[in-house]
Amino acid sequence: MAPVFLTLTSTAPNATDLGFLLHKHPDRVQSFDLSVGTAHVFYPRADDDRCTVALLVEVDPIRLVRGRRFGGDGFALAQYVNDRPHAASSMLAVALGRVFRSAMRGRCKERPDLEGALLPLEIHLPSLPSSGGADLVERLFAPLGWRVTASTHPLDPEVPSWGESRYVDTHLAGTMTLDAALSHLYVLLPVLDGAKHYWVSTEEIDKLVRGGGTWLRTHPERDLIMRRYLAHQSGYVSDAAERLAALDDTMSAQVEEQADTATNEQSEQREPLVRIRRAAVLAELRTLRATRVVDLGCGEGALLRDLIADPSFTEIVGVDVAPRELDRAARRLDLDRMPDSQRARLSLLQSSATYRDSRLEGYDAIVLMEVVEHLDPERLPALERTVFAHARPSAVVVTTPNVEFNARYESLRAGGMRHPDHRFEWSRAEFEAWARRAGNAHGYDVRFVPIGELDPDLGPPTQMAVFTRITDALETSDGEPRAEVSA
Repeated sequence: MAPVFLTLTSTAPNATDLGFLLHKHPDRVQSFDLSVGTAHVFYPRADDDRCTVALLVEVDPIRLVRGRRFGGDGFALAQYVNDRPHAASSMLAVALGRVFRSAMRGRCKERPDLEGALLPLEIHLPSLPSSGGADLVERLFAPLGWRVTASTHPLDPEVPSWGESRYVDTHLAGTMTLDAALSHLYVLLPVLDGAKHYWVSTEEIDKLVRGGGTWLRTHPERDLIMRRYLAHQSGYVSDAAERLAALDDTMSAQVEEQADTATNEQSEQREPLVRIRRAAVLAELRTLRATRVVDLGCGEGALLRDLIADPSFTEIVGVDVAPRELDRAARRLDLDRMPDSQRARLSLLQSSATYRDSRLEGYDAIVLMEVVEHLDPERLPALERTVFAHARPSAVVVTTPNVEFNARYESLRAGGMRHPDHRFEWSRAEFEAWARRAGNAHGYDVRFVPIGELDPDLGPPTQMAVFTRITDALETSDGEPRAEVSA
């Protein structure tokens, strides 16, 4: 079996621009020394309409053994009898990191206009070891936007009764940035193999967070990926999970804060938009005189922390679909050490924003703070039914990014969104159209409140809609109506 582990093809216009992004000239064969052998890069085809790069790794088994870098296979001669010279295992991931280091960082010094370009890409891995077969390949790559075609090799073509091997002939096709595609391979190849050719240390946590930081946290197989990548070492897995959560918490804030820094270099540093947003939501809840509030999609509990600090909110419910998020919220709120008077006011529930849950019915207000944009557009009608028709609170508060304001964020690529898990971001007109339609359909009046600094042309960075149920009233503790809402 030839040791050509990987081919990557671009069919974009001026397809040979792939060479600039990879920092490898199509007219030259280049070789790179690795700890386990030698990697070679060459282009079988380089035309304007189709450009293919191949990565070949020649494994030196003697160097592998002498370096004591091989571990994980469970028999005495595993260091000498193994599939490493013939399969796309962790050695290919190491070669990717060594050979395409700049490309994985998304940098293109000679052609910066190509950075962040979406490319139609095809990847072929003719011999990909997968301890879960073709099904696991599909489960890992399809959620990242790849169309997967995978078939297993027989153990012996001459003896069909022996069944299928663990080696999968894999074709991936999708439109994405080159650095994203390489990061997927870098992380998932050793995960599929289920073993690494070197000992796993804390350095692997750094590699995992660096390689999967933009997509791993929202991957449906995240836990499996982390366990396998980190060799089932529970301490490492917990550390990686915490670091990914911290990275996710700061990504949107970092992007949003750049506009103030860029346009107000001479002024004092402004309050972060995430805090301004929470303050605006709290102000609206107080204006509504709501006392029983549901934070739907509460995440790690930032808004819950502000709500519990105000005794006017007598019943607070934090809801999230992910148990891990609720566990994190409980830790960050110090739930175990919270005073009894506060703890009695707070509940954490696992539930979905798109499925009816009777526990959420009858509250004064439901808050959807930076939640709707994380749903696929076709799931929005289900959210509307859950919130407006079934739970039917007296008020609903919704915040979401204003996509027009993204032009102020220099770090965002053209057409990019503020968070890798956002399925869409609305303009002001799109948000108002959705809100008015949803309100009219379910008997709610709606008004709009800008959040953050107003740009005269782009509007605010965050937009908020406040829905109030028509001809309804929030009541005081003694049963008297507070605020009649007219149609």
